Amino acid sequence: MADIVVRAEEVIKEYRMGSNVVKALNGVNLEIVRGEYISLMGPSGSGKSTLFNMIGALDHPTGGSIYIDRQNMSQLSMSQIAWFRCHRVGYIFQNYNLLYVMTALENVTLPMIFAGLSVSERNDKGAELLKMVGLGDRTHHRPDELSGGQCQRVAIARALANDPTIILADEPTANLDMTTGREIINLIKELNVRQKVTVISATHDAKMLDVSDRVVNIRDGMIERIRNRDEIEIEIGKVGGH
Repeated sequence: MADIVVRAEEVIKEYRMGSNVVKALNGVNLEIVRGEYISLMGPSGSGKSTLFNMIGALDHPTGGSIYIDRQNMSQLSMSQIAWFRCHRVGYIFQNYNLLYVMTALENVTLPMIFAGLSVSERNDKGAELLKMVGLGDRTHHRPDELSGGQCQRVAIARALANDPTIILADEPTANLDMTTGREIINLIKELNVRQKVTVISATHDAKMLDVSDRVVNIRDGMIERIRNRDEIEIEIGKVGGH
């Protein structure tokens, strides 16, 4: 039996704009297996970022439910949600969201403070994570002393700070050139396999296709189609061979 880590059941999200009601999500059903690499794809305004935020407990549905490990997220208190965000989910953002007055090590270890680790534990673990993402020699550099790709690697290390079961990557390659974007995608995939962490990425980047276990296409607030690994490989082969 599949180990379902995320389950969306008839999820609806409505926004009121004056007298108008806009449905960002309109009855989404989705199950994600532990350890999968999932790419949420769709045009701007499709609802993929809204669903992404629901899974990360950054927003809550108007109707329906989001379950993480069988726990209905709508039933959690604010303190329980804060614990969930700190311990269960790692976030990678399009704009890195690093603090520019802090070094790479300080940025990576910041979430560990809220998890209660000691200074020595934080520094040892942070240095190891930076080494893992290829920045062992950039520990004491601030973001303005790093390239865009290096900043994103710091963000990835920070996402792993508290050993999350889920990594949420929001357009992680959007601000990077093609070569650097490919390096970041491969790094996230490597961590997905090595750490057995579930990766859910909201993206426009077609390069995500060949590392995804499944691609979920969203349009007009609904799931348009879901392609599994075999279908993705066939599609890539057709594109490559014209």
